[in-house]
Amino acid sequence: MTGLHSAFSARRRSSAWERTRQNYLALDYFKEKDTLDKVAFFDTKSYDELWFDKLKESYGLEIKYFESKLEANTSIMARGYRGVVAFVNDELNAETIDNLVECGVEVLALRCAGYNNVDLMHAEGKIKIYCVPAYSPNAVAEHAMALLLCLNRKIHRAYNRVREFNFSLKGLMGFDLKGKTVGVVGTGKIGREFIKICLGFGMKVLAYDPYPADLEDVEYVELEELFRESNVISLHAPLTLQNYHLINKNTLNMMKDGVYILNTSRGALINAEALLDAVKTEKVAGAGLDVYEEESDFFFEDASDNTIHDDVLKLLLFTPNILVTSHQGFFTDEALKNIAEVTLQNLRDHFDGTPTENEVVYKGKR
Repeated sequence: MTGLHSAFSARRRSSAWERTRQNYLALDYFKEKDTLDKVAFFDTKSYDELWFDKLKESYGLEIKYFESKLEANTSIMARGYRGVVAFVNDELNAETIDNLVECGVEVLALRCAGYNNVDLMHAEGKIKIYCVPAYSPNAVAEHAMALLLCLNRKIHRAYNRVREFNFSLKGLMGFDLKGKTVGVVGTGKIGREFIKICLGFGMKVLAYDPYPADLEDVEYVELEELFRESNVISLHAPLTLQNYHLINKNTLNMMKDGVYILNTSRGALINAEALLDAVKTEKVAGAGLDVYEEESDFFFEDASDNTIHDDVLKLLLFTPNILVTSHQGFFTDEALKNIAEVTLQNLRDHFDGTPTENEVVYKGKR
């Protein structure tokens, strides 16, 4: 057992391809074990099972899938499992964490990068938390650019128009991206990929990040200057107490008339009501949103037969120059595979007692 665990530790430092190869070499061993390490998987969709089912046994794990979101009322379903896998909109508050601990769960593996839905302070010393910090940065960056191109060239409106045999171009004029200034808030892995795409279009890039990187052809500026000078503003920052409602009435007033705003990060970075007001006054020419502050009740679910009581969301959906997608920026085959590999590796490392840089720890003050 010790030799096998050492192999798993070394595997974590190898490439994703090498990890997968070594996992499959270990598959016969795990099949011969009396029991695999049991994990409860919450908020399951059919596409989640695709890669997790292909890879789970090679990591020595047995997975039970539950369609329910993980929250206080459903956490009892995790009894008898060593670990749980949760997603971005699960409610991982203090009560949920206490219930999981009482059920004997020792590890919570998030199959996403963000963890603002986790009460990290309460979890400290009770349960280990892991995330997937970079599953496919280019997937999200490409989606952000897709939103911009669609909004700018009115693709969504043109698509509907020609289906009714209306081939008029009136109201569909866009602008060249080349030579325009894009402001990128957050230059982590996703932000950097988005910058590469923008540079490919010949755009000038301004950036803001509390921890600037050494990037070519990128000028770091303060937020106020970025807001004032950018034709397009794209958010690629994690949600913190400091940047909650970063886009609000005051910051919107700093921006150029006709600015475009993109958000593929966290919904609460934008005050949606302030954004709607800015669109009405034409301060904002368009907004591409893959996230929404109150999305947890709607996104990833089919609500087509239900009445939506969220008036703000309805206004966002019915405003023609606001394009909303349901948190699908990550949704590529490559990303789903990476998410499965990293999540399973996080669980394996935890069960083997192997340190990993993907552990999420509370860093605030009590």
